[in-house]
Amino acid sequence: MLILGIESATASTGCAVGDRSGVRASVRAAGDRRHAEMLAPQISAVCELAGVSLRDVAAVAVDVGPGLYTGLRVGVTTAMTIASALRVNMVGVTSLDLVAFPVRHTSRSITAVIDARRGEVFCARYRPVPGGVQRVSEPAVSSPEAVAAEIMAAAGEELVVGDGAVRYRSVFDPIRGAEIADRGFACPSAESLVHLACARALREEHVPPEEIRPLYLRRPDAEAKWPAAAGAPTPASGP
Repeated sequence: MLILGIESATASTGCAVGDRSGVRASVRAAGDRRHAEMLAPQISAVCELAGVSLRDVAAVAVDVGPGLYTGLRVGVTTAMTIASALRVNMVGVTSLDLVAFPVRHTSRSITAVIDARRGEVFCARYRPVPGGVQRVSEPAVSSPEAVAAEIMAAAGEELVVGDGAVRYRSVFDPIRGAEIADRGFACPSAESLVHLACARALREEHVPPEEIRPLYLRRPDAEAKWPAAAGAPTPASGP
C-alpha cells in the first residue's frame, strides 16, 4: 500500500512517499508562512523522486496538529483534496506523535513540546514501547513553565523533544534528570508520518477524507487579538 504523507503543522513543510517496506522518497523545507506555495511543488517532487504517480497512492496521511493555524489548515485541506480526488482513505497523525516517534529508542520517558507561540507550547508525554512510543497524556496547550513543573513532579529520566524544547531550553535545561533532544529532532517529519500511517493503514485504522479533523487546541492568532483590539478582555487560551 503506497502512502503519501503531508506534514505542514509547524514552520517546516514536508512530504514523503512510502509503503510497509519503508520510505521511498521525502522532501522537506523550512519556510514559515509559505506552506501554500511550497506544498504542491513538494508533492510533485516527491512522486518524481520515488518514481510513482499520484494515481499509485492508496492512502493519504496528514499531520492533524496541533500546530500553527495556517500551515495546519493548508496541509489538511491539501491532503483531503487529494484523497477525495483519488477516492482513497486517509490516516491522521498528531504532530506530537511525529515528534516523539524518532526518539523511540531512548530509555527515558519522552515529553514532546512544540512551540505554539504567544509564550505557549503544545505538549504530550510518551513512554517508549517495542516498535514505537505510547502516548500517556492527551495533547494540550500550556506554558513551558507548567510543562517543566510536570516533568519535575514526575522525578524521572526525561527526554524533552521538539522545537518548543529548543526555544525554551532555559526553562527545561535546569530540570534534574531531563535531557533536551538534538535540534535535528525539533520538527515533525513526513518520514515518521509515513511509517506510522503505514502501520495504522494495515490495521485498517483509516477514515474517509471528510472524517479528518484538525486538532487546533486554540483559536488562530489573528482571531485571538480581535477582542483586545475592540477593547474587550482576551479570554485565556486552553485546550
